[in-house]
Amino acid sequence: MKVLTFNRSIILAILLIFSFSCASDLDFEQVNTIKLEPVIVTNLAYFDAKATQFVTNGVERNIIFETSTIQIFDDSFFRQRLKKVELFYELENTINRAYTLDVLFLDKDNQSVHALKLAIPSYTSAENKTTKTDLFEGLQLDLLKKTTKITFILVMRPSRTMTDLSIGSLKLRSSITAYLVIE
Repeated sequence: MKVLTFNRSIILAILLIFSFSCASDLDFEQVNTIKLEPVIVTNLAYFDAKATQFVTNGVERNIIFETSTIQIFDDSFFRQRLKKVELFYELENTINRAYTLDVLFLDKDNQSVHALKLAIPSYTSAENKTTKTDLFEGLQLDLLKKTTKITFILVMRPSRTMTDLSIGSLKLRSSITAYLVIE
C-alpha cells in the first residue's frame, strides 16, 4: 500500500513539474518576413520513336512531335514568383543512324521565342545516351514565360538508307524543374 501511495506521489510531482513552463512573447509580425522557396519537378515530354516510323512507303522522313498548349505561364501568381527554370533532356538512340533534335518554344503567334538543337550520335552497340540541361534565368526566363507550345523535330542525318524493316528506337525523356520564391 505504501508503494502505491509513493508511486502516486511521484506521478503527481512529475505532472506538477511539467505543468509549469516558460513562454516568451509572440511576435506575429514574423509572418510578414516568411520566404518560401518551393521547387517543382514534373515531366515535360516523352516519346519513343521506332525506326519504322521514319520510313513511309519506302521514303525516309523526319518526325515532328508537338505538345499541346502549355497553360502553366497563364497563371499570374506562378509567373510573378517563378525565379529559375531548368529543362532536362535525355535521349537514347538504338537506331544505326545519327539524328538532330530541334526543340522549338513557340509563343501564341507560333513565333519561336527559344530554340535548342541537340546532336544525337548513331547507335554503335554501346549505351548511347545524350543529355542536356537548359537553364532559364533573367531575360531568358522572361522569354520562356511567353511559351504556349513546344515542338520537337527529329531530323535524320545523312547515312545509309533506312527501310520498313530497320530496327531500334529513339527515346526522349524530359523534365522541368521550376524554382519559385514566395514572400
